[in-house]
Amino acid sequence: MNRLLSSVALAVLALAPTGALAGSVFLNGVKIDGVTNQKFEKATVRIDEAGNVHIDAPGYAARVTTVTPPAPVATAPTPAPAPQAVAPAPTAPAPAAAPVAGAAPAAPAVAPSPTPGRITQRYFLVTEQTVPGMTEYDIDVFVNSKWLQKLRGNDDQVVSDITRHLLPGANTVTLIARKVLTGSRRSNSPGHVFRVIIGEGNEGGGNVMIDNPLIRFQKTAADAQDATQEYTLTTR
Repeated sequence: MNRLLSSVALAVLALAPTGALAGSVFLNGVKIDGVTNQKFEKATVRIDEAGNVHIDAPGYAARVTTVTPPAPVATAPTPAPAPQAVAPAPTAPAPAAAPVAGAAPAAPAVAPSPTPGRITQRYFLVTEQTVPGMTEYDIDVFVNSKWLQKLRGNDDQVVSDITRHLLPGANTVTLIARKVLTGSRRSNSPGHVFRVIIGEGNEGGGNVMIDNPLIRFQKTAADAQDATQEYTLTTR
């Protein structure tokens, strides 16, 4: 199995060009300038006469996409550190007071509640279709029982950053696929696939890469029934 599923890759893998090169970087013929921190296994690298770097890596694929960044989260400014007072020389501890007869025991100190966790990774939803519209399915996406968006079979590829819709820890993701027929079926072929993938990734240079797919859901033109699938997605 390919590392990121099929040749119609879900994610856009990229390698940042070194500043000393005059040309661009191409992954399997697709220009991928602008993305950093990538490693390709079993790859062939060549540099052409114009200084362009060509990476031939079976099992990887690249696609240029446009991603709408999540809404910025307002953060309070960091207060300036207060001046540090000079601690006085330590003195001998005072003896403990003797208990008073009949007095109630002192209540134990209560530790403060821990600070809620936060999500340190970014999470993306990506769709891919062999031929748009041929499966005749629309897919509704719910996160923690809240409707997120509708993925239509006639639309082009969707790439969404869904991080802000997730909570730290376990999340419930539900995908509901509905067959939409307006006449005779366009196709009955299992080779016409509508796939949804959700996972951890990053974005740079106009490209998105999902390096840790967590959810995979798909319907084909050979399917005829509606389908619902629920997943647990645990954020980090």
